[in-house]
Amino acid sequence: MGVHTGDSITVAPAMTLTDREYQDMRDAAVAIIREVGVEAGGCNIQFAVNPLDGEMLVIEMNPRVSRSSALASKATGFPIARIGAKLAVGYRLDEIPNDITKTTPASFEPVLDYVVVKIPRFAFEKFPNADPRLTTQMKSVGEAMAIGRTFKEAFQKGLRALENGRSGWTVGSRPLDDRLPDDSVEALRGALRQPTPERIYQVKRALERGLSIAEVHELSAIDPWFLGQMQELVDAERAYATRESTDARALRRMKRMGFSDRQLADLRDETEADVRERRWALDIRPSYKMVDTCAGEFPSETPYLYSSYDEESEGPRSGRRSVVILGSGPNRIGQGVEFDYCCVRAVMALREQGYEAIMVNSNPETVSTDYDTSDKLYFEPLTLEDVLEIVDREKPEGVIVQLGGQTPLKLTRALEAAGVRILGTSPDSIDIAEDRRRFDKIARELGLQQPPNGTATSVAEALEAAERIGYPVLVRPSYVLGGRAMQICYDPESLDGYFATAARVSEEKPVLIDRFLEDAFEVDVDAIADSAGTVVIGGVMQHIEDAGIHSGDSACVLPPYLIGEKDLQAMREQTVALAKALKVVGLINVQYAIKDGVVYVLEVNPRASRTIPFVSKAIGVPLASLAARVMMGETLVDIGFTEEIVPPYVCVKEAVFPFSKFQGTDPVLGPEMRSTGEVMGISDSFGASFAKAQLSASNGLPLEGRILITVNDHDKATVTPIARRFHEMGFEVVATSGTSRFLKARGIPASSVFKVHEGRPNCHDLIVNGDVQLLINTPLGKHAQWDDYVLRQAAIRHHVPYTTTMSAASAASDAILSLRSRRATVKTLQEWQADIVVPA
Repeated sequence: MGVHTGDSITVAPAMTLTDREYQDMRDAAVAIIREVGVEAGGCNIQFAVNPLDGEMLVIEMNPRVSRSSALASKATGFPIARIGAKLAVGYRLDEIPNDITKTTPASFEPVLDYVVVKIPRFAFEKFPNADPRLTTQMKSVGEAMAIGRTFKEAFQKGLRALENGRSGWTVGSRPLDDRLPDDSVEALRGALRQPTPERIYQVKRALERGLSIAEVHELSAIDPWFLGQMQELVDAERAYATRESTDARALRRMKRMGFSDRQLADLRDETEADVRERRWALDIRPSYKMVDTCAGEFPSETPYLYSSYDEESEGPRSGRRSVVILGSGPNRIGQGVEFDYCCVRAVMALREQGYEAIMVNSNPETVSTDYDTSDKLYFEPLTLEDVLEIVDREKPEGVIVQLGGQTPLKLTRALEAAGVRILGTSPDSIDIAEDRRRFDKIARELGLQQPPNGTATSVAEALEAAERIGYPVLVRPSYVLGGRAMQICYDPESLDGYFATAARVSEEKPVLIDRFLEDAFEVDVDAIADSAGTVVIGGVMQHIEDAGIHSGDSACVLPPYLIGEKDLQAMREQTVALAKALKVVGLINVQYAIKDGVVYVLEVNPRASRTIPFVSKAIGVPLASLAARVMMGETLVDIGFTEEIVPPYVCVKEAVFPFSKFQGTDPVLGPEMRSTGEVMGISDSFGASFAKAQLSASNGLPLEGRILITVNDHDKATVTPIARRFHEMGFEVVATSGTSRFLKARGIPASSVFKVHEGRPNCHDLIVNGDVQLLINTPLGKHAQWDDYVLRQAAIRHHVPYTTTMSAASAASDAILSLRSRRATVKTLQEWQADIVVPA
């Protein structure tokens, strides 16, 4: 109790309830539904049961589908929302057939003969100042689900499906990795009392240190049954690690308990490949079971599969030409539903072309794991071990890795080495784009400009490179997504600190160091290429925020509105040249910066990007579907997509942030991505599109009132025309003393207000009292940010729209002008796309 459902590890079926408690809960649920008057559709009721005396309380009731409805649907194969929609238009449960069995009706309650474990995925590494304690306020950003024959098997599969660098239920190499100050038992006892994302690993440390199940239960309140299961896993590890040799029986027993090959290798100081070869030599391979909603009572007609180490396999191969598509795993910042969209569009395209589309994913929140999206669904972790077993079983034409983000890309080289055919762009080309030295060679051959750059595998190398390049520098690890551990360093001290806190480098994964281009325009270009060498631009998007803010956090506009035709044409030509040089077959994304009339290439990704759904909806062409077709050998000429489409309207993508969930986090944007979603606005002008996007992102802009402006010296000249526009629209301008003097000297009336530390009433008081309708604030430098931080936190708490960049402030003034001067109109996406003129 006390931890939000979305942040809890959950298990189905209920493992620790007596049959009486279970039946009482069912009866109570039915009674509540009837009393509330739910006529048809989904309903969610949360109960609490006292394990000591069975007392049952109703926590809350939601007469709608809930967050757990998707999980329940994937866990049971019983599609709650789909059935609810049919009930809403008049069907009865006994009139709706069960899509899994094709024989039983939906009035049969689903029954499980397997165990499902859902584990939340957190992103506290993106918000280091946020409170990591789990409470009634949900803080997770995604989840993974696993299915097994036992709790132990599903539990370990679920943990390795999180893609957090752990191969299962394994403790961190340092106490800090498990959110512990040191390795003492006292620290462990203290941590176990408070739920955090790492508590499940702290439990393992406690059991390994000899704490009893009773004591761990008393500290954590985790049910003793679950702790008993975990104790068995710890005991099994000890026994396996100390065996003289591993025979087939011992190995099979460990696999049945959910241990991955990598875990077993670590226990005996071997390599994962050693364990896999021994396991295959002993013919210890997973069998695959079908989810059937009825515990095997009726045969399943839908191939929705999970692995176990039982003897019997279900769901035989169809014999058709097949393709395996690797999904993106649990949602997290940097990798979310945008990649799932790409995978789903690819599945749809391949099915239309007559291929058997086989989906592998572990995310219950996504469309790709609906049992009817693909021809075959494997609900499995996206690890080398699990994917190799599926590929060996299905023997597909090949595997598509470029649509699921970084998760499948990390497997590409190992899959290729194991003899798996990678469809589309070759693994070597993908590696060239990630390897700074190899990519620099291609850029030089093509005559492309890059910011001065270097690589480093140590602090000394980094300092030397930064001196040569010149500060400020942008530093980031290679082979990451979402700007993980990306930072701008202004001096040697901050660069040294970066290596101490954020970077773990090696020869295989050096840190990339680039000269940071201040005050530059940033642009994203998405394109598609085929095996015949044809390259077509999908879309050119201008970032509204300046360079230095992660592309996933920056609002962007298509078509661009502040970039000249010469620069646009240069970027199109360079994108085509890069796609051809890298022999791209499928999608490619290139990020550019424009500064002082020079176009610089910042980054090249020969894969689907997170902007593909936005571009596809803007131009009316499903680029991911076309990419799947060209990967299978079709040409863009065959498909009929040979010219860039520029829509005759304006589309704005805006990021959505979780700052209200993470109290204490400064919302200033930077090179590390922190948004958890995005929205899109469409209109016939930039201002109206931006206004729609802000409204969709719950950042509704004011039409009148007071604007509070407090910006650093560097931005005062830039904010002047923006403040003048607001004044001319009738807004009252209030500013801190320095900004106020600057504006008044240029003929803009601006009242002066104290900074937070200067006295009362101050800026913070104005926000708290509701006397500010829009805050324009840019940081005052790295050593004087307290006042700014307090203001931004107050704006979040009191739902005051704010901007932390001049470009966003300018866009906001355009949007407000549009809202004040014209009536908003509404059209369907199809109506907008009907105006597109396709090039002949």
